[in-house]
Amino acid sequence: MTQSAAPELYYLEYYEEFLAKVRQLSRMIQGDGWNPEFVIGVGRGGLVPAVYISHQLGLPMLSIDHSSRVPGFADELLEKVATMSAAGNRLLFVDDINDSGSTIEYIRQLLEGSGGARGNLRFAVLINNTASRSSVDYHTDSIDRAEDKRWFVFPWESVSARDVLLDEAQAVPDRLT
Repeated sequence: MTQSAAPELYYLEYYEEFLAKVRQLSRMIQGDGWNPEFVIGVGRGGLVPAVYISHQLGLPMLSIDHSSRVPGFADELLEKVATMSAAGNRLLFVDDINDSGSTIEYIRQLLEGSGGARGNLRFAVLINNTASRSSVDYHTDSIDRAEDKRWFVFPWESVSARDVLLDEAQAVPDRLT
């Protein structure tokens, strides 16, 4: 891709497929014997799948708005969540995609730095980039970002203006080049 080429926006407008993916993730979680006590939606992209998964699993949901980038806001909530995991609560973090791994890495480091118990933390995503610097415990689809340069537009993002989506995609050019 050249510097001036616009990224390929790949719209995932699939309600039935989305529900199938939520059910698949839920079965994976239930099937491995690790039973979370809370589902934590990672804002913004993980909130919608987290709501569905919390209903599917019959678990309460909390949210962490990491994407807002309001200084200290998500960090304070993550510190509270770390205390919950240290007290023995198993927490399932849900996001839409593990792309570069920076969100998951940031959350893990903050949780562990705040005393969180690593064994009580797991991560689930719909799409996992196998080349990501962070791993996840559960996912339905895999891509290799080294080869797949599409910018995934999830159903809850599809109402955004095309210019906004292109700006978001180009904000992290390493994922697309």
